[in-house]
Amino acid sequence: MRQAFVASASLRPMAQQLLQDRTLPAYAGVQAYARAHAKEDAGALAWLVLGYAHVLDKDYAQAIDPLSRAKIHAGDLGDYVAYYLGISYLQTGHTAEALAALADFAKTHPDSLLVRDAEVSYADTLLLEGQAAEAAALLEKIRVPIRSDVEFALGRAYAASGQTSKAADTLGNIYYTMPASAEADAAYAELKKLPSAPPPTVTQLRIRAEGLISRKRYAEAADEYRSLVNQVSTEERPTMQLALADALHRSGKNRDAKQVLALLGDVSGELNAQRFYLLGQIAWAANDNETFYRTVDDLRQAAPASPWLEQALLSAANLHLVHHEYDQALDAFREAQQRFPDGPRASYVHWKAAWLTLRQGRNEDAKKAFEEQIALYPSGSETPAALYWRARLAEEDNQFVMARAFYEKLSDRYRNFYYAELARQRMKHLPATTDAAAVTQYAILDRVPPLNHAEKITETEPPADELRVQKAQLLGNGGLVDFAVRELQAAAATDGGSWAPAETAQLYVETGHYDRAIEYMKHSAPNYFALDIPDLPRKYWEALFPKPYWSDLKRSSAANGLDPYLVASLIRQESEFNPNAVSRANAVGLMQLLPKTGKAVAKEVKLKRFNASQLYTPAVNMQLGTRYFKGMVDKFGGSFEYALAAYNAGSDRVDEWLAQGKYRDPQEFVESIPFTETREYVQAILRNASVYRQLYGTP
Repeated sequence: MRQAFVASASLRPMAQQLLQDRTLPAYAGVQAYARAHAKEDAGALAWLVLGYAHVLDKDYAQAIDPLSRAKIHAGDLGDYVAYYLGISYLQTGHTAEALAALADFAKTHPDSLLVRDAEVSYADTLLLEGQAAEAAALLEKIRVPIRSDVEFALGRAYAASGQTSKAADTLGNIYYTMPASAEADAAYAELKKLPSAPPPTVTQLRIRAEGLISRKRYAEAADEYRSLVNQVSTEERPTMQLALADALHRSGKNRDAKQVLALLGDVSGELNAQRFYLLGQIAWAANDNETFYRTVDDLRQAAPASPWLEQALLSAANLHLVHHEYDQALDAFREAQQRFPDGPRASYVHWKAAWLTLRQGRNEDAKKAFEEQIALYPSGSETPAALYWRARLAEEDNQFVMARAFYEKLSDRYRNFYYAELARQRMKHLPATTDAAAVTQYAILDRVPPLNHAEKITETEPPADELRVQKAQLLGNGGLVDFAVRELQAAAATDGGSWAPAETAQLYVETGHYDRAIEYMKHSAPNYFALDIPDLPRKYWEALFPKPYWSDLKRSSAANGLDPYLVASLIRQESEFNPNAVSRANAVGLMQLLPKTGKAVAKEVKLKRFNASQLYTPAVNMQLGTRYFKGMVDKFGGSFEYALAAYNAGSDRVDEWLAQGKYRDPQEFVESIPFTETREYVQAILRNASVYRQLYGTP
């Protein structure tokens, strides 16, 4: 296995290109490699990659030859070859060959992660051969843990063997309780074929509707709720009508939602509160602010303690903010916090009220509000901001000991947060204090909970002789990343070591999937920003803050007088270094440029024969993206805070926000940005640039 891994290293870029694009030149390149290494394990890996690429293209007939060639030297990858050869035979109607490939799979490859997949395909083959009872018996043995594809195959087997009741239960269970599964629609089609299949129950329809809502498939959920409205009891009907109206509103059908609410009739309590809330959201969506605010007033009168009012007040406050109605926004935030001090957004609304108090110049009230924020919500995500700005006010009052105490708490507890780095910069300019005890006199700082150091991660090495680890490395050379990750995680589950996150992320990085490495590490170490660099293994940090395309990135940054770490942070925030990323607005590539923007900047830098497809090329995307960003930096007088806000929200909005009064500095401007997405975007990029500098030093 180790020899095959070393020998196949040069296959990786070709394999990745093939599996990504599946173009004729890519197929030809991997095929040439396979032929050149026909007598080696590396050649078998190349044939497997070719066969799997054809499977992805659903060209199963073309997959058979390369997979057959792969069998000769497949070795420990034999389970992958056998499985995909079996399903290729199955999909092309070669049932006898499929049976031969899959019949003894579990015996031949007992430790394979594909055993259940192979048995499902084997059962499908038995079904084609008219052996439905045998297929059902096989599938019944592998039902746990539940999987939708197993259940679907079993439902079909039950139906073919005349077990209609079991088929209906099994297929119905997929459609109604697993509505987002790949087999849900096919299960419903099979269900409709059954003679005398029972109609769905109210419970089934409700479970399906709720499942669709949780997956944000609102239009489909609305269809289910529409059926439920006509089936539930009179007592339950208003609840279903409100759920229907909510689903319609979320799917953008506000006129239909409003009609449903008009037919609701008299309701009271929380149902009436939800009705007012939905009416307000419909008005919000229509930019009918007068009606929106009126429904908030109606909700306040009808249900002053309802959680629906809490949500409505938050919406009202944010709407006032967007329209620069700061007094009204302050009142709404304060009301939300006072009415719902233990609500899910209590910390946030208290902070916004405190912040607007500062922006109004009421510094004494703001001091009290910031301290109250720390005391009431010490675990809230707004605590770092409260610590920083209370320290800033202490500085302005020449209370340098107090300022230092708050800055030190912020720096120590929230090590790599945005405000922690600002605190360290501020402390450099504070007068030195010889009384260390004085810094510890502020009891309120003791309310901030310490970081749970039990979560500290100690790096371990994967077992050198673990077959699955070696198998994963070999699969990675073939660009078969998802297969490789499954093997690594299975090995880690058996071994019990802490090496899996770093190894998995490294696999993603080595195969060019930097975005997946970042996301994987975010889930593996969710508190990483609170940790100092030595408190987390180096491999974790390097996966979280990678340096791909570094030569081109440095070149483009230098050409525009930009810090390459700031540019890397911008790219990390925009695309997580995925050169093929495309946003909902059709922004493309590493720096997420719109094609029209790319075209305009290409003309500016005299890039000849530019076309939009070049935005997928990292070097071109960074050349144009850095030039575009530099233009924003210049427009806003060299301020990276303003330029980053403009990159996210547009220059016109930044001009508008800058016109809303004076700011102490760009940091106050950033905290005042009314769009949460843009505010967090700017703070994240500046924070990340600081982490890059700590990790890598001088670029």
